[in-house]
Amino acid sequence: MTIRPWFPTFIYYADLQPKGAAVFNRELWEECLQIRDYDREGQRWSKNSYPGGYTSYASMANLHKLSSTFMDLEAKITKHVHKYIRHLDMDLRGKKVEMTDCWVNIMPKQVVHSLHLHPLSFISGTYYVRTPRNASAIKFEDPRLSKFMAAPPKRADCRPVNQTHAKYKAEAGKLILFESWLRHEVSANQSEEERISISFNYDWR
Repeated sequence: MTIRPWFPTFIYYADLQPKGAAVFNRELWEECLQIRDYDREGQRWSKNSYPGGYTSYASMANLHKLSSTFMDLEAKITKHVHKYIRHLDMDLRGKKVEMTDCWVNIMPKQVVHSLHLHPLSFISGTYYVRTPRNASAIKFEDPRLSKFMAAPPKRADCRPVNQTHAKYKAEAGKLILFESWLRHEVSANQSEEERISISFNYDWR
């Protein structure tokens, strides 16, 4: 008998850099707070569309072009993106990989980031700047879930590769990459402190 896995979904999870993450994150943390204080448009948008939290997604989503600190972050992330692309066996046809969007997310207690995907890009991800104890994890959904139809539920001792959802702990200094079509969410932050992350998209042009 031969049973082989087909059509796997790969998620990349690694330290952004081998050392110096604490110092770098301190710089990012301070700048993220400054951006929130400055970004009135983002505050208004977040009030209606991201209740209780703040995101620069709809107002300042090109931070990698506005700040030297975020430019440095882009350079570090891009190295990982190339490793991920090689693992996915993607043929870029000589085109360049480019970060197209980069924005801040600040989640105080009980703020939720609902299920979504990232259209108009092919690689997306998040870098964790500040993740206090009990900060909520990122949760990914099996992309085939809507096709299961009459399938029975998974057993309690289901192997990881057969689970319908996967969670990754939010940990400061960690980078997570995934293909942009993969739906994901972040449940309510249970910490009394703010969970701060930076999300981004990549395209090939």
